[in-house]
Amino acid sequence: MREARYDAVIVGGGIAGALVAERLLAAGMTVALLEAGAETSGESGEGWEAYLAHYHANPLKTPNSPYPENRAAPSPSVLDTAKIGAEPSTKGYFVQRGPNPFGSNYLRALGGTTLHWLGTCLRMTPADFEMATRYGRGVDWPISYADLAPWYERAEWAIGVSGEVEDQGYHGIAFSPGYAYPMRRIPQSFNDRFYVRALDGATLAVDGARLPITVSSTPQGRNSTPRAGGAIVAAEARGAYEARGGSPDYVFRGARCEGNSSCIPICPVKAKYSALKTLGDCARLWPQTFTLLKQCVVSRLETDPDSGAVTGVLYKRYEAPDAPYFETRAIRGRIVVLAANAVENAKLGLASGLRDPSGQLGGNLMDHPFLLSWGLAPEPVGPFRGPGATSGIESLRDGAFRRDRAACRVEIGNWGWNFATGAPFSDVNRLVDEGFSGAALRARLRHDVQRQVRLGALIEQPPDPDNRVSIDPRWRDALGEPRPVIDYHLDAYTRAGLALGRDLCAEAFRVAGVEDHTAYDRELPGYVEHAGRGFAYFGSGHLVGTHRIGAYEGAGVTDADLRMWRHPNLWMVGAGAMPTIGTSNPTLTLAALALKAADAMVAAMETTP
Repeated sequence: MREARYDAVIVGGGIAGALVAERLLAAGMTVALLEAGAETSGESGEGWEAYLAHYHANPLKTPNSPYPENRAAPSPSVLDTAKIGAEPSTKGYFVQRGPNPFGSNYLRALGGTTLHWLGTCLRMTPADFEMATRYGRGVDWPISYADLAPWYERAEWAIGVSGEVEDQGYHGIAFSPGYAYPMRRIPQSFNDRFYVRALDGATLAVDGARLPITVSSTPQGRNSTPRAGGAIVAAEARGAYEARGGSPDYVFRGARCEGNSSCIPICPVKAKYSALKTLGDCARLWPQTFTLLKQCVVSRLETDPDSGAVTGVLYKRYEAPDAPYFETRAIRGRIVVLAANAVENAKLGLASGLRDPSGQLGGNLMDHPFLLSWGLAPEPVGPFRGPGATSGIESLRDGAFRRDRAACRVEIGNWGWNFATGAPFSDVNRLVDEGFSGAALRARLRHDVQRQVRLGALIEQPPDPDNRVSIDPRWRDALGEPRPVIDYHLDAYTRAGLALGRDLCAEAFRVAGVEDHTAYDRELPGYVEHAGRGFAYFGSGHLVGTHRIGAYEGAGVTDADLRMWRHPNLWMVGAGAMPTIGTSNPTLTLAALALKAADAMVAAMETTP
């Protein structure tokens, strides 16, 4: 067993690990980052071209389709989701005990799930931090929106978000005076503008109140037009770039968005942010103090029985993705940072027997159950152009109704019925079966596909200790590591949110003159019922909540700076730290929390020998 020592050892090469590494390196620390993914990654041009080739050759265009399977560090697949009966479902990497399926996946590769994320960068609303106080639901965070706001700004600039402040001032979301996103908004699609016109002045009746159905541009982590100069950018945001050799006049790496319509699962021109960009900066700016170790699956943390301090990180360095042979090694850091996703962080913490007085480690697993609605617009709307979504309906992200039902936001999809029915490929098959061919087939396809619209409602899910990640010695992977065991269900509050989301989409279709074709198949794994109505949900890939922050030991796994209560040199960063999920995609919030935690790490290292 070989052992090395660093100031900081980081587990996981996704966005949380990358941002923490960058901050610690800028502070003069030596950093080792352990990544479970394979040596052949997309950090080089050749690696990215290999991912693209794999994507083009793969007939299944799922979120993980560009990225080769890795037996040594397996990832869950959306194709593995199945109905769960009396026995657990062991199809794929997860062991699912239900009663409802957990339909989300992630990617264990350098860059993490930012390789296949959509790029949505919404902030949480102030109410999302105070759910118990305001609505008697869930828990309050130990920090407020105002507390996190400075790190939201830094996260937006670290990612390179395109957006406009004036589009986001709803439900109490506020910005520093003079603040601006680093790039101008991605232009709203032709499809978006159809809804803007059609829904002007529209409302939805909710609990006796009329709530607006308003379309807003969505801030996104992809390149558009950089803002000239940097004078209007907050000093805290500028500092993130100056620390790594940049300037306030920054232009992000990669091309500007070309509208290639493959944001999920891969941007061919690297217009979308991925953690590879930040990790590339780390290697370029600090080659003497940054060490990246790939094909290293962390197996266990060793801790001092008295102080609780982490004294070693044990990992398995495997020979090849398809070979189970490995060598066990150890590494030490003055501090250790678990920076994987909510499932992998919890799994490693449980396997290491970490001390958690709150009993919350692994619990409160949350996602956004995703509900589709689809129809035919009365006019061509130009689907399959541009990013997957450039606007949304944010009206029901907050309101008094949250006392009784979950909130939702509606994503306006730009890719027609692709997710809902497999269009346009399924349309070709259907029309050929109906006897169409040649010019008649092309004309009918143009008529049908050009009018396809899709809305997706992302439903809030409250924290529930019974929705959890655990481990069981009966189920292990090729390296002998525990597979995640998932217990998951949708409660009545969340199911009422599904009904609300469907009502919002149906009313938007009605007002816009869209012919509603939505029909939920009872045979789908995610089919559930509420108040006599049936819905079929999918996962959103938003894994949240398994090591939440708390104001004191019994309230959370870590403190508000994401340091474990009983392990003084151990931090757990990532979306697992979030006590509630709200309705915003979690990447921006987890990035802000990671930057907040990194500042606390620097302060702790400066005062601890």
